[in-house]
Amino acid sequence: METTNRTESIEPGVRIGHVHLKVSDLDRALEFYHGVLGFDLVQRFGSQAAFLSAGGYHHHIGLNTWESEGGGPPAPGTTGLYHVAILYPTRASLGDALRRLTEAGVALQGASDHGVSEALYLSDPDGNGVELYWDRPVEEWPRTADGKIAMFTRPLSLRALLDAR
Repeated sequence: METTNRTESIEPGVRIGHVHLKVSDLDRALEFYHGVLGFDLVQRFGSQAAFLSAGGYHHHIGLNTWESEGGGPPAPGTTGLYHVAILYPTRASLGDALRRLTEAGVALQGASDHGVSEALYLSDPDGNGVELYWDRPVEEWPRTADGKIAMFTRPLSLRALLDAR
């Protein structure tokens, strides 16, 4: 594959609209994404597929068993999805997500302050990586002397995040 140097950036309004995940058990996946995280179930097609959203959108998350019913998670050391990142609008709403996870007994794999954002890391029931995060206002992002973003990774206080609710 040949790479090219592009001088024009992609349109700034472009966004990643939704993620569609292969799961082994639709009911188990729905219990996590709908029951624990609180996404609304928009539509379900028996035991084969479901679509979930926040705020009435047609779907942010698609789940299906078309090629994966009863399957296992990808083996370590293989390519594929590292994680899906779910953006929460405020620190308080991320704190509420942490409360939901804690009450459901879902273990975190990590929690980090990146300067530009605060993030919780975990896996869904099928072993897919999930990041739950909120972005700080752009004017609060750490920057170098020449104005470039200077992200970092520091421990995140879960107690302070819960207290933000």
